[in-house]
Amino acid sequence: MIRSVTDHEIRIGDDVYGQTVALTAETIIHDWPDTAIGDLQEQDFSMLLRAEPEVIVLGTGVSNVFPPRELVFSMARLGVGFEVMDTAAAARTFNVLIGEGRQVAAVLYV
Repeated sequence: MIRSVTDHEIRIGDDVYGQTVALTAETIIHDWPDTAIGDLQEQDFSMLLRAEPEVIVLGTGVSNVFPPRELVFSMARLGVGFEVMDTAAAARTFNVLIGEGRQVAAVLYV
């Protein structure tokens, strides 16, 4: 579970991350590439897509930043829901979906 989000860090369990982090219910990927949101492409999500998520939640920091349209279309073609929101909202959404037993992944920008 994601315990807290501030403008500078994300607390997952007892660990604190000061950089972008990706996760599923089973895995934390703390070496997520430092790619600008506007430059994200489908291949950037390859590690998460191997987990076969129903939904990927993208937390874009303190404000909502839209990724490239092609990325959104690409996820739709794969049959993966792709939700974009600020990181605090993304963390709450991730926790709710995990609590419902859904296959969800998240990428959370600080």
